[in-house]
Parts: sequence; C-alpha cells; structure tokens
Amino acid sequence: MDILEKSLAIEHQGKPVIPFSLGEPDFDPPKCVKEACIRALSENKTKYTHSQGLIELREAIAEHYLNKYRVTVHPDRIIVTGGTSPAFFLLFSTIMERGDEIILPNPHYPCDSNFVQFLDGKPVYVPIHEKEGYQWNVKKVSRKISGKTRAVFVTSPSNPTGTVLQAEVLKELAKLSVPLVSDEIYHGLVYEGKEHSVLEFTDDAFVVNGFSKAYAMTGFRLGYLIAPKKYIRPMQKIQQNFFISANTFVQYAGIAALKKAGPDLERMRREFQRRRGVMLTGLRRLGFEINYTPQGAFYIFVDVSHLSRNSHKLAFDILHKGRVAVTPGIDFGSNGEGHLRFSYAASVEKIEEGLKRLQKYLEDR
Repeated sequence: MDILEKSLAIEHQGKPVIPFSLGEPDFDPPKCVKEACIRALSENKTKYTHSQGLIELREAIAEHYLNKYRVTVHPDRIIVTGGTSPAFFLLFSTIMERGDEIILPNPHYPCDSNFVQFLDGKPVYVPIHEKEGYQWNVKKVSRKISGKTRAVFVTSPSNPTGTVLQAEVLKELAKLSVPLVSDEIYHGLVYEGKEHSVLEFTDDAFVVNGFSKAYAMTGFRLGYLIAPKKYIRPMQKIQQNFFISANTFVQYAGIAALKKAGPDLERMRREFQRRRGVMLTGLRRLGFEINYTPQGAFYIFVDVSHLSRNSHKLAFDILHKGRVAVTPGIDFGSNGEGHLRFSYAASVEKIEEGLKRLQKYLEDR
C-alpha cells in the first residue's frame, strides 16, 4: 500500500507509473455479472439475507465444487461473506484460542499471518524455496506440528509465487494430524496443469474462496467459506453479530458469475497466460534469473539479490527513478527478502512499457 500511495502521488504530478505491484485484474467484470447486480437492485432485492447467504448462491457454489472437483458439499456447510477477509476472521476466531499456532509458508501473503496475530494466535513458518519450485516439504511441516497447532494454511495458486501445489503434496498434507485451511481464491487462473481443491483429499478442511480474482470482481466484495459442519454454527453466530450478511444484490451477481460467466473466465485466463509469457520472457531478457515457472495467479517472484538485499529500498528506488511499481519481497516474510514480486495483471502494452523502463533503470545503475 505504501508503494501504491507513492505511485498515486507521482502520477498526480503528471508522471504515469506502470503498475506491476497490484494483485487486481484490470478487466471489467463479466457483462452477465453487472446485469444481474443491476437487475437485483431494480427488483428491490436489497434487504438482509440469511446470515449464511442466499440459498441459491450456496447451491450454486456447491454445484461448482461438484462439477469442477467432483466433491459433494452441502449448502449448509457454506457461509457467504463480504469478501474473503471476513471469512478468515470467522474461521480463525472459531478455531483458535490465545497462543494457538497456525502453520504458514515463508514467503506467504502477509494478511494471512496478520489475521492469526490479530486474534492472538502465533504463526509458525515453514520455508519454501525456488529451487524446489516453491512446493511444500511435508516432512518439514510435520516437524512443526505441536500440541498448540490448529491448522496448516495453504494457498494454491500462491501469492506471491504463483505456484500451484502438486496433487501429491496436498494429499500428503491432508494426512497430517491437523486440519488444512485452503485459500482457493486464485482457482480458475491456472495456465499449466490443474489446480486441486483440498476437499478432494479430506473433509477435515476449511476452504476460502471468492469472486475477486478469476471473475475480476474485487470491488464487489464477495467471498465464501466451506467448513466442516460442526464449525458452521459458531461461525454463523460471529457472522450474525459482526456482519449480519453479505450484500444481497451482490450475491445475485455471484450466482450469475458461477452459472453464466464461464466463457468470460476462460477469455481472461487466456489473456493472463499471454501476459505471463511476455513478462517472463522480458524479465529473463533483462538478466533476471528465474528458475521456476509460475503456473497460476498473476505473479512472478524474482530474485534480485544481485541488485540489492534490501527489497524495500530497491522497490522505492525503481519507483522513483524508473516509474515502475513493484512489491518488495520482504512484505511476504523473511524468505522473501532479496526478491521483488511482479504482477502481470496489467495489459501487455503496459507490461512492455514497464520492461523498457526497467531496462533503462538497470542501464543507468
């Protein structure tokens, strides 16, 4: 956010900045999604819904998981939320007491550990490495499990690396003695291989997903949580007290996304795949050594330690001198230091312009 705010200040001076920092698709939401939202408003569907969400939307989510992953999820096991952040709040508020531990990868999306710490839990980190394709080492995970461990938190495709966890890795993680929390928000944005839901391997898991990334619906703030039945009522109580329900008319947009927006999703996925190729090729041409291929999401995690071990300072230097916004690796944990995260959520034209600016920046150095 510091990078974003400084970028806005620079642009206010009439100097455009190329955005390689934000994890936000630049596409418009699918037409059917916008039409469903407008139709719901025109029909005055603006009152509270069931605290778990519209039954029609929960049924559509259950149908989606059956069609895509061949897993059966009862709609009563689903809670619809105002984005995925409230889903994580419900989840960790329910499964943790003060001092309980959640196992996370390092590097990881920083808000994940922030949720744990805000609710008086303790993040326990398992290092993951580029030389191993940022795959999890299950033996290392098992050694981190203690009597206070309440869950292992996985994200696939990953932020910041774009890695898709192999089915065998998820299968082995599912055999551990603690539940899995699976952030599946980037499902639908995979360019090689296939993403797997953790529910294919165990029912003792919590799945968080939503519409922001694959459907370009970030501002709609619509997510959902799938949980074992015994946890639903406690989470529902928290939802009732703190959030009441997700926005009604936005939930109708979610139904349209799941039922009608398949062609739009595929169009956006193919374009992200094209952008990934342009970004990867361009960064390697500039001399960056990238020894893995991100299979999903829209991020590339790049080792820049030959330029600087201080990724925060380097990111701001690139912003000020090259007018390209990138995200410091240190934001994602100690294993992220010496890296920068490049997002290819921008257009090919902007990616190419950003690469030209990076080339000049490197030449000037």
